[in-house]
Amino acid sequence: MGPRNLFGHGGAMPSPAINARAKLQALRERPQAKVLIIGGGINGVGTFRDLALQGVDVALVERGDYCQGASGASSHMIHGGIRYLENGEFRLVRESVVERNRLLRIAPHYVKPLQTTIPIFSTFSGVLAAPLRFLTHKQQGKPKERGAFLIKLGLGLYDSFSRDGGTVPRHQFRGRQRALEELPRLHPGIKYTATYFDASVHNPERLTLDVLQDGEKAGLVSGGSWSDTARASNYVSLQSMTAGVPSGSGSPAAGSTVRLRDELTGELFDFTADVIVNTTGAWVDLTNQAMGAASAFMGGTKGSHIVLDHPELLDACKGREIFFEHTDGRIVLIYPMGDRVLVGTTDVDADMAQDAVCTDGEIEYFLELIGHVFPDIPVDRSQIVYTFSGVRPLPRHDATQPGFVSRDYRIERQASAPGAVVFSLVGGKWTTFRALAEHMTDNVLAELGVERKVSTAKLPIGGGAGFPADDEGIQKWIKTHVSDNRDAARTAVLLTRYGTRAEDVISYLDGGPDRMLASTRELSVRELEYMAGHEQIGHLVDVLIRRTALAFRGLVTGELLNEVCEVLAGPLGWDAAAQSREIHHAQEVLERYHRVKVHSLVA
Repeated sequence: MGPRNLFGHGGAMPSPAINARAKLQALRERPQAKVLIIGGGINGVGTFRDLALQGVDVALVERGDYCQGASGASSHMIHGGIRYLENGEFRLVRESVVERNRLLRIAPHYVKPLQTTIPIFSTFSGVLAAPLRFLTHKQQGKPKERGAFLIKLGLGLYDSFSRDGGTVPRHQFRGRQRALEELPRLHPGIKYTATYFDASVHNPERLTLDVLQDGEKAGLVSGGSWSDTARASNYVSLQSMTAGVPSGSGSPAAGSTVRLRDELTGELFDFTADVIVNTTGAWVDLTNQAMGAASAFMGGTKGSHIVLDHPELLDACKGREIFFEHTDGRIVLIYPMGDRVLVGTTDVDADMAQDAVCTDGEIEYFLELIGHVFPDIPVDRSQIVYTFSGVRPLPRHDATQPGFVSRDYRIERQASAPGAVVFSLVGGKWTTFRALAEHMTDNVLAELGVERKVSTAKLPIGGGAGFPADDEGIQKWIKTHVSDNRDAARTAVLLTRYGTRAEDVISYLDGGPDRMLASTRELSVRELEYMAGHEQIGHLVDVLIRRTALAFRGLVTGELLNEVCEVLAGPLGWDAAAQSREIHHAQEVLERYHRVKVHSLVA
């Protein structure tokens, strides 16, 4: 829905090999399910997993790639949302802290503790303005900076939510001298720093894939063969909906047939479901409109980020996120992600008719905010290696300023659509995806008259099962899986990318002749073939942005484009013309959406 983007373009492509699109074929061979989920971001995928674990016949379609929209354009944080306290969203903060702690336990391969420091420039500033912000959800006049008193109060309350099952240390305050000893490059005018712990997710796209594959594996039947009760396919869009025939006796819903479109070939097919779950994020209203169930739930805001290759700034952060209030009152962040530094984010009303891209004005804003806390570290545009933007799936907020719009979620039930009951997700954030999926699943189960069988609260996600608990365990795992053809550095890359599912990948790699790519030491020929066969790759750009972090880190070259495309051509059935289109498509996506220009070796 919304403006046609380059990820799910409508041009016909040669049909990929059957193993790469087996999931789509499963939808077409049995075009019905009890539940159809529209939208393959983290909330849709989380709901898919939960329903599949309950034994529900569920299908999911995503018009582009999984985790392509807002889910892949987040600040890469798993956090309780300390600033939501100011909005009075205590329920959301409590749930977020509980879910943050839970994800640290059930997804330790991707979710890691994140030490966070707030530079503070005053003691009592904002004390009088805070109650007005709390009551009106608006900024009254010139922003009043939050001082140490307010921040101390908020962190105390924040810590209280972690008492039950907390997995991170409590906050600490530092005076100016001690603060500058710890972070000497901070602005010398600071009066205090406050340090607390949240969490980060360095691989949101791969975590989404893990959740999806858990749902698919829930469809395994005795003997290890696949059933067709949990099917999902990317690059499939919803076109329309018409009344259908009940799919079974005793069904509480009348059933409806939706028209779906294969975005890689342009082919149309029909699919029938009793219950439809709309998790298309900021496009919820447009999706409902296509189904004949018009709604006005959404009012998304755009958030942009930049990624810097800047060793000096990276060192200045000392491994911590720097989280602070900029001069306009906006809460912003700077934090290291591996060998790069992520800077964000903006919060402006989104125009759904336009592509979400990082603008020149936003880049200037980011460069300015870095200077606000690190004034003696020069930063310029040449150090930007990647930019990204997304539209937050926030509720319609009318006159409420974007920064004060609730980050909580709700589920809307509509029976006015022709036939099927439609559940629409309004809101939702990364941190609470498991709890949100649980709530959505419970609503669907009640609609179907089915009891919950399994809780996901303590269920490890994908490669988080059996993941080493500490650095010593990680080194032991790496040493165990090193071979004559795979050194420790390569093994570490695989563990980071897949968690303990790397064991399956390693088994595949060791099953035949393999070689590392000449253009990167982070991918091999057989690993790309594994991705093509097991991770539903539709386009070359999927590998660069969402199956690896090569684009995020600014490591995409013309040589890499050509080499990866050549390897994928076999399993995906791309002829020479298709390869050329894929390379140009990747170049266009990287330039248009991420401000990355890559000169290909192919004309």
